[in-house]
Amino acid sequence: MSQFSLFAQCPLVLLDDASGRITYEEDVIDAPEAAQWHERLLDSPFWRQQRRMMYERELDVPRLTAHFFDDTPDLPWPLGTALDRVRNLTGESFNSIGLNLYRNEHDSVAMHNDRLDDLQEGQSIALLSLGATRRMHIRSKKRAASRRLDLDLAAGSLLLMDWNTQLHYDHGIPKQSHPIGPRISIAFRMRKPA
Repeated sequence: MSQFSLFAQCPLVLLDDASGRITYEEDVIDAPEAAQWHERLLDSPFWRQQRRMMYERELDVPRLTAHFFDDTPDLPWPLGTALDRVRNLTGESFNSIGLNLYRNEHDSVAMHNDRLDDLQEGQSIALLSLGATRRMHIRSKKRAASRRLDLDLAAGSLLLMDWNTQLHYDHGIPKQSHPIGPRISIAFRMRKPA
């Protein structure tokens, strides 16, 4: 298992082999701007509580979510600015903006990979973090390989995962055992045309 701290040099290449490429860069949004974006999004009215079948019953998803496309009229600020910034940093043409609000230490997302049927093949996925630092687990799907990365996602940081990583790795944000403030994850993807 590899663990990466907030003090690692950036950009940091976490993985770069036949199974995919994952990079992490801190301070792509400076601290005052990241705090301003976090505060604005946290107080936005668009958050919704989803329900899903889990453990053979319908339960609340343990986080709040929202979704927009790049051509959404009146895209809430600062999502358009964030999209432009991430496009410029990565060189990718994202058209989808998915948001997750982890309200406290009890909110989480189970280990998973992104649903590739909805996404343009070969396109990367970028995650911009705002608010409290949360730990992400990334682990190989093949038990024989048993590769696991633990990464603290800091406010203003960007995690970029290429298409192949979704075939070979799962990622998730576990619940925490100690109190923690809210974190917003903004996920940029390239969705297939409808």
